[in-house]
Amino acid sequence: MNRKNRHRHGGQFVTSLLLILAGVVTTLLGQKILASRFSAQRPTAIASATLPATAATQQSDRPLIDEKNWLNFNTRQTPDNFVVSVVEKVGPAVVRINASRESKQSQKKSNTPDDFFGFDDPAFNNEEPVEEGTGSGFIISADGHILTNSHVVENSDTVQVILKNGNQYAGKVLGVDPITDVAVVKIPTDNLPAVTLGDSQNLKPGQWAIAIGNPLGLDNSVTVGIISATGRSSSDVGVPDKRVGFIQTDAAINPGNSGGPLLNEMGEVIGMNTAIISGAQGLGFAIPIHSAKKIAEELISTGKVEHAYLGIAMQTLTPEIKQAVNKNLPEKLNIKVDQGILIVNVMPRSPATKAGLQAGDVILSMNGKAVNKSENVQEIVQAQSVGDVLQLEVNRNGKLLKVAVQVSSLPAERNPN
Repeated sequence: MNRKNRHRHGGQFVTSLLLILAGVVTTLLGQKILASRFSAQRPTAIASATLPATAATQQSDRPLIDEKNWLNFNTRQTPDNFVVSVVEKVGPAVVRINASRESKQSQKKSNTPDDFFGFDDPAFNNEEPVEEGTGSGFIISADGHILTNSHVVENSDTVQVILKNGNQYAGKVLGVDPITDVAVVKIPTDNLPAVTLGDSQNLKPGQWAIAIGNPLGLDNSVTVGIISATGRSSSDVGVPDKRVGFIQTDAAINPGNSGGPLLNEMGEVIGMNTAIISGAQGLGFAIPIHSAKKIAEELISTGKVEHAYLGIAMQTLTPEIKQAVNKNLPEKLNIKVDQGILIVNVMPRSPATKAGLQAGDVILSMNGKAVNKSENVQEIVQAQSVGDVLQLEVNRNGKLLKVAVQVSSLPAERNPN
């Protein structure tokens, strides 16, 4: 090989050697950098090499993540509120009621909560030979007595009761009272969970209200609101043929809730859900439990309810009504007072007729209690038993009269007071 070639090959060798050395240096530097970074990220693993054996072992066994605190927010339990406690307590005593009956095309439609629940729900096809409806109820005794609405089971051929645990029973209707929309159903079993009845006579607007039922077939649904008002008249609710002073609540009530319990914050039943006003939101109504309980006791013992009957059509008197009426009456028949209950009509052969009451009379008091609204008269009459005597103070053409009226039993298909 000549000198020129040896020089060329020598230069190539040096160049190759330098490249190899550069590669080695780069690799070593890279490893050092990685080692330093790894040391920063894993102090425990690096430190264990220089620690005594026992300490190193302890360090290597320690988990990098504390399992006790790992995703601790997932295991943290939220404390139960009073609604949860009420539902757990009362839920097992709330039942679903499925009822069916033959369709009657010619059946008269009345102003009852049927317009909002039960068989008149749009889901039911009246052209079918059998109508089926779903409502709610609640167990009031361990031996199987269930309280529900009259319109849920009235005229039913079959009644099926389904408990929360899934058990099903054929229910027997012990009695219905369309006047108050209360009914009692009995199932053949015992040792059942029963509700606790509360006080509905001292309710105040703003108190808690919890509704449980089966709205639209959605079993065991719970809604919460407050008591919006008490003593709403049947006319206010749109069911003037009922004798009930309703509880108003904004707890959501929907078709299927009918017959379910309205509860206070302690889980006591204060009412039975029964009606809504069509097209309105946050306007639900319940029958006070003290009224429903009284009716239920009569239905259980006798299968029927007798309602006291006075036999008048009436109107709350206001200055405006007084002025309008006096324009159409002769002077000697003019109304002389501004407040009271104006008798518009007296029913033939009624207790009012027998006692001598007349259209145009103004009732000022009953049994010593002043009456300023027609609802007051309705409540007082409803509280009487058949045969009781009511003492009325009446203004007739400016003269005060004392009139005693012995109430009788409300005739069938008759609903004046």
